[in-house]
Amino acid sequence: MINLLNLQSDKIKYDPNRLFDTLIKRLHLKNDAALAKMLDVAPPVISKIRHLRLPIGPSLMITMHEISDLSIKELRALMGDRRETFKITDAQLKPRLSKSPRKSKESTVSQQY
Repeated sequence: MINLLNLQSDKIKYDPNRLFDTLIKRLHLKNDAALAKMLDVAPPVISKIRHLRLPIGPSLMITMHEISDLSIKELRALMGDRRETFKITDAQLKPRLSKSPRKSKESTVSQQY
């Protein structure tokens, strides 16, 4: 097997198909439906990811790691993800505030009577 971590980042673009095809070969599976069963997801999830309509989520990535014995870094390299770090914006860190103030239980209970 080629060294996945030394692939040239400028030559490989994001392609989850490469990741799925490698997993199918590595696990000796017949098709995407068998892979979906191994990953415990519905077959349309694999199709949506293959057609770039759905991203690969963290839980799916961890499941792929567990069933394939490939590291997360190797899995990311297979699909063309070369980011060393992940950036989180300030908006992602701030908790969402509801527009209407929350009522306490006491005020809700007193309004009922």
